[in-house]
Amino acid sequence: MDRWVSELCDQLGVPVDDVDVGAILDLARDAAHNVERPAAPVTTFVAGYAAAIKGGGAAQVAAALDTAGDLARDWNEGPDPSTPALQ
Repeated sequence: MDRWVSELCDQLGVPVDDVDVGAILDLARDAAHNVERPAAPVTTFVAGYAAAIKGGGAAQVAAALDTAGDLARDWNEGPDPSTPALQ
């Protein structure tokens, strides 16, 4: 995983030190378990996008992950019946 993240960051021009893999995976887990599985990649993308439009950097990423994680952990509406099931 470390090699992958390092190469990915290099290719995308993202400072690897700004990527907290554990926090990202925690957010994905919370979204998958408390919302529904397909919410995991969407939630992590939107959190990253939110951090980027607020200037990027470790502080903005951490804030976006925290906000999205709080929402996912508190979510109680259950899965959206219109979402196609993953195969």
